[in-house]
This record gives sequence, structure tokens and C-alpha cells, in this order.
Amino acid sequence: MSATLKHISVCICTYKRPDCLRRLLLELSRQKTLGLFTFSIVVADNDHTESARRVVEEFACSSEIPVKYCIQPEQNIALTRNSAVNNADGDYVAFIDDDEFPANLWLATLFQACEESGVDGVLGPVKRYFDAQPPNWLLKGDFYERPYYPTGTILQWSKGRTGNLLFRREIVAGEEQPFRPEFRAGEDQDFFRRMIGRGYRFIWCADAVAFEVVPPSRWKIHIMLRRALLRGATAIVHPTFGARDVLKSIGAVPAYAVALPFALLFGQHRMVKLLVSMFDHVGKLLALIGLNPVQEQYVID
Repeated sequence: MSATLKHISVCICTYKRPDCLRRLLLELSRQKTLGLFTFSIVVADNDHTESARRVVEEFACSSEIPVKYCIQPEQNIALTRNSAVNNADGDYVAFIDDDEFPANLWLATLFQACEESGVDGVLGPVKRYFDAQPPNWLLKGDFYERPYYPTGTILQWSKGRTGNLLFRREIVAGEEQPFRPEFRAGEDQDFFRRMIGRGYRFIWCADAVAFEVVPPSRWKIHIMLRRALLRGATAIVHPTFGARDVLKSIGAVPAYAVALPFALLFGQHRMVKLLVSMFDHVGKLLALIGLNPVQEQYVID
């Protein structure tokens, strides 16, 4: 590790996606640093059977990039992110999801944006990527499309996520759990809410591109609905969730149910969008009465 160049720890949290992880590690090995920094990789495996170990060991044998493998046996995405951060030794920490892969200048672009702007962290776009042709309704409905902002936009906490992120490690110095374990989803927004509340600033860099692989298993409507239930059920633990949100969900569920047949008249994509929104509200209401609609920590297939 260079004594003069800044070092970045690229953190990957993974769960039973060996093929996606293999692709991601390969693309990380192709990153161009432009001589500006050094980097290493931390893979935090949330599978107690260590399904990612072999992929990481194979990569370590064939790559000059230092890679560290750690296990978080308890299924919890926040705990797994914390494990990754605790095993990171860089001046900067980057996060990229295990079902994503970056452009060759991804890390360099994030680093330059952070250094030149003097902010505490930088986020970039995640564009959907299909290995096979998806159904037309999925494309028409813009499913799995992510928000996009002009470069330099200062982000509010509600726009924060960890799928394409670089931040200065000093902002979490001394914290054993920068991500809160009570969140089964949405732990990234909670992280940004607290960090921005402390005065840290995060900006958007449109040129720091990563791609999210959307496999056929995630084209299934029942998978989308289960993910919506999980997202909704987790939302109620957020500090900003209140009576207004409860009333909104109580009104939205019957209204959306009535609107579903009419939405279908305008195309399957509109009907599915309405269903997903309705199930998000259903998840909140079920969680409020103590029902857990989705037991799994991850809805991946």
C-alpha cells in the first residue's frame, strides 16, 4: 500500500450470488486508477455456508488486487455492511452491490469527484442491465430504473443508497455499527439521514456509472410484490414514519385495489406498477399489527 496515495476499500456485501460476484470481481480487476489511488476489496458474505468463499479465493489467486473475505453468519444486511466497513482499512470506503458491475473508470471518477469537490461522499447512477431480452411490459414500466441527477447535485438523505457509493472513512470512525441492524431494508437511507444530520455532505456524479444485472427471476411479478412487502414492513421502523404515513396507507390500499382493473386497460406495466405500490402499503399495515409478511432477509428469487 502506497505511503503517498490515498487508499480505497471497495466493499461488497453478498448472499448466494456466486456468478454475479465473479463478474463483479472481474470488472473490479479492470478498474483504471489513473495513478491517483490504490484500492483493495472486502467481500462480506452473509451466507453462513460460505457460498462466496470459493469465488473469492479463486479471484485472489489470479489477481494482484488485495482481497479480504469475512463472514456475517446472522442474516442481516445492516450487520453485513458493518462487517465490511470494520474490515476496511482505506482512507475511503466504496460500496457496490453483488449484482452490479462497474464501468472501468467508476472508482476513479468517484474519487476525483470527492477530492475535487471537498465533500464527504459521492454517489453515482446504477443502470439496469439485462443478459437476456426482458418482457416488453417491464421495459415500458421502467422497472428497476433508478433516479438520476445532474453532476454536483447535493443529495438529501431520502435519495441516498449504497449501490454505488464512495465516502471518506473518517465519517464513521469510532462507530461499530454505522448501519443500524433493526433495518431489514432501507438501512442505507437511515445511514444517510444520520450522516447528513451531522453535517456531512454527499453529491451526485453522473459519470461514475455502475450496472445492475436484472436476471429473469426478478422479472416475475410475485418477486416484485414480495420485495414491496419487505420494503413496506421495514419502513415503519424509520424515525420519520408517523401517523400521516399510516393514514396514507389505509387510504391507498382500497383505492389502488379499485383502480387495478382500470390500470390494466392501459397496459400490463401500469397494472404491475399499481400492484407494487399497493403491496408496499400492505406491508406497512401488516407490520403495524405485528404481522411479518416476508420472513426472509433477502428476496432474490
